[in-house]
Amino acid sequence: MNTTWMQAASESGFGLDHLPLGRVEAAGRTQAAVRIGDRVLPLAAAADRLSPVPAELLQSDTTSALLAAGPQVWADLRHSVQELLGTEADAITLTTPIRDVKVLLPFDVADYVDFYSSEHHAMNVGRLFRPDSPALPPNWKHLPIGYHGRSGTVVASGTPIGRPNGQTRPTGSADPAFGPSERLDVEVEVGFVVGVPSLLGEPVSAEAFSGHVYGVVLVNDWSARDLQAWEYQPLGPFLGKSFATSVGCWITPLAALESARTPGPKQEPLLPYLHDPDPWTLALDLELAVNGTVVSRPPFASTYYSPGQQLAHMTSNGAALRTGDLYASGTVSGPERGQVGSLLELTAGGAEPVPLDGGRLLGFLEDGDEVRISGTAAAANGGRVTLAEVTGRIEPAGRSVAN
Repeated sequence: MNTTWMQAASESGFGLDHLPLGRVEAAGRTQAAVRIGDRVLPLAAAADRLSPVPAELLQSDTTSALLAAGPQVWADLRHSVQELLGTEADAITLTTPIRDVKVLLPFDVADYVDFYSSEHHAMNVGRLFRPDSPALPPNWKHLPIGYHGRSGTVVASGTPIGRPNGQTRPTGSADPAFGPSERLDVEVEVGFVVGVPSLLGEPVSAEAFSGHVYGVVLVNDWSARDLQAWEYQPLGPFLGKSFATSVGCWITPLAALESARTPGPKQEPLLPYLHDPDPWTLALDLELAVNGTVVSRPPFASTYYSPGQQLAHMTSNGAALRTGDLYASGTVSGPERGQVGSLLELTAGGAEPVPLDGGRLLGFLEDGDEVRISGTAAAANGGRVTLAEVTGRIEPAGRSVAN
């Protein structure tokens, strides 16, 4: 075993205590893979050495079968890969440099739900969008507000983002207009990937979270604020959100984040179906950068509703979970200006732009801008787990961004 390489893998945040799951195109085929450091382990090629995980789960060209298999298989896979890469003298020969493969969207997205679970974000947006009304709507502290997004426009990190066209009402005009968004924004979010499905008509409790959710991805729910402001009343987000949502290319398993668990904020009394006996959250240190300049560091631990409560509310009407469901936290914002997860908040709706390296003042995104969301968390070995980053470059309206 090349200990220098293994030490570097651990220091990168992608060591044996992490082992995120993804999907790659390598050796002429698409297959599930696990990342370690700057290399990947294609699971199909190692299927006969990863017992007791059934080989047929590892030989699929998607991650769906593994995600659906449940917590015992997830634990077996994690342990088997740790044994294989931690003790085998030829482990380096079993892995492939990540530069030699094409990294793909890590799972087949079934449904996509986006919540609105940061109290600081909800307060900031309420003040900007509804200055003559209370910042928080009356239902906010009684249930996790969310909207059902468009799964077909969830894309892998690195996919170019075309500036959306849409209908807006220009300032000072009584009539709407159609054209490219002029207030294109980002949203720093954390997403949860469902593995084990549920039956239609059977709600899933907050306590059952770990039996259904495999892991975590970083999310950028790109937002066209001018489209959103005109369309969202009375039914909420639609075309201002559905043009693209970017996710990280590797799913961090919940098992890798045990050391990052922390109690969530104190909550007001909730209805019994939202009871969570352990209302935990994750101490994730997130970072938003535009064109290489870090502009904000949102703290995920401040998110009001727990991941389990979001899951319980999402299924409380009997809606079924499907393998590959993605639900996201909503924009993560802390109490300080440098902790907000959107440019809308950071720049007070564009009225207070912030400087980037090189002197430009950033209001909303311009064509050519490159956005990066990254994050880390405490690891069991005292180091850090690095979440797969989310990046995207803004392309002019009307330009195809298909891969």
